[in-house]
Amino acid sequence: MDVPADVVARLRAICDPLPGAYEEAAWAGIRFRVRGRTFVHCVAIAEGRPPAFSRHAGTRGPALALTFEAEGEELLALRSSGHPFWKPPWRPTVVGMFVNDDTDWAEVGELVTESYCVQAPKKLRAQVRAG
Repeated sequence: MDVPADVVARLRAICDPLPGAYEEAAWAGIRFRVRGRTFVHCVAIAEGRPPAFSRHAGTRGPALALTFEAEGEELLALRSSGHPFWKPPWRPTVVGMFVNDDTDWAEVGELVTESYCVQAPKKLRAQVRAG
């Protein structure tokens, strides 16, 4: 199952203005990166595939998942808040989030922008935080 075009369009609207951000196909779904570091990854889960996402998100699908980076108090709050958030095991700073018709895209914009700031070099991060 591919990531729906409307979700890709929403993510592009958030990510394209970020300095040095670019989109690419990932091993599953799409991801947005800065200087080779992923700051958001979107994956459709269907029939238990991809297995790593299905297993750790706790669903065989159909579902749509975002993963992004967070730090500090925000990381702790998101990881402990429950649905739509979940804790992927791949890195200690990664947060998973289910996306559906009720998703607050303003919140996604804030989370993705903060994730970008976690992953971006200091000079690029400063451009976002100054703006």
